[in-house]
Amino acid sequence: MDCWGIDSEVRVASMKRMEHRVQDGGMMQGWNRAIELIEQDLTSDIEVGALARAALTSEYHFRRMFSSLAGLPISEYIRRRRLTAATAEILEGGTVLNVAVRYGYGSAEAFTRAFKALHGLSPSEARLPGAVLHSQPQLRFHLRVEGNADMKHRIEDQPAFRLIGLKARVPLVHEGPNQAIIDFQRGLDPAVTKQLVEIADMDPAGPLSVTDNIEEQRNEGSELDYWHAVASTKPVPEGFESLEVPAGLWVVFEAEGKFPEVLQGMWADAATEWFPANPYRWAPGPEMLSVQVEPGGTHGRGQLWIPVEREELR
Repeated sequence: MDCWGIDSEVRVASMKRMEHRVQDGGMMQGWNRAIELIEQDLTSDIEVGALARAALTSEYHFRRMFSSLAGLPISEYIRRRRLTAATAEILEGGTVLNVAVRYGYGSAEAFTRAFKALHGLSPSEARLPGAVLHSQPQLRFHLRVEGNADMKHRIEDQPAFRLIGLKARVPLVHEGPNQAIIDFQRGLDPAVTKQLVEIADMDPAGPLSVTDNIEEQRNEGSELDYWHAVASTKPVPEGFESLEVPAGLWVVFEAEGKFPEVLQGMWADAATEWFPANPYRWAPGPEMLSVQVEPGGTHGRGQLWIPVEREELR
């Protein structure tokens, strides 16, 4: 498999491996407090910042970890919980307009579209005998004793550097390969990669798959920047773009073994094992994957760079 094409499949598969498991009891309680805040009144506006404060972390870290652990963005979880509660009111005889207004929809038509997207049925069809409906269960984060395997990682206090390469604005895909990324990579001239490798002169070394500038809501279809790039201190060659990355802390995970499983494990363990056990949280910035594939393409080594910041003492 082309090392530039691995990333679009690795993230999806790793997310499917993630279970709702949190190592630290205090963190578990905080995250369950956030879930309880959502449930207190599903008809009111829910501020994600308030949920993050209940979980004793930053909003950025809360959004990123929630998406990784739950397999869907916090905004999508709230939307599904609201629709689940609204469905119960529809089945109890509530009018579409009244229920729509109660749950914050601008019109009965907008509510009906959202209802059909969840259930595949209109509200009137949902009331018919034998109608099969869907629901979003309330999440619960439980303590699970794990961590018997050592995670190979290091913390890098990295000076400012520059990413040089080509980028595409692509949609966020939660299930299945990201065809936009695949098409972008296939359309690149091999000479581009060769030219980039020649100017790579610092860590993270070699060719990088980079994601950055993800829209805050992280819904399916939200946009992000996907880079085919290298880290460099050299001037930007004509025809390429650059991203200035400020100095900061990074956690770097390393793994070696069968592809793509070994890379899937890095993404899954970062969210479910490492962050809950260490005094750091996800920080804004690009996430970078470096891959060295052995001949045959079934084994190799990978490095995953995630920007972090130290948790504030409480």
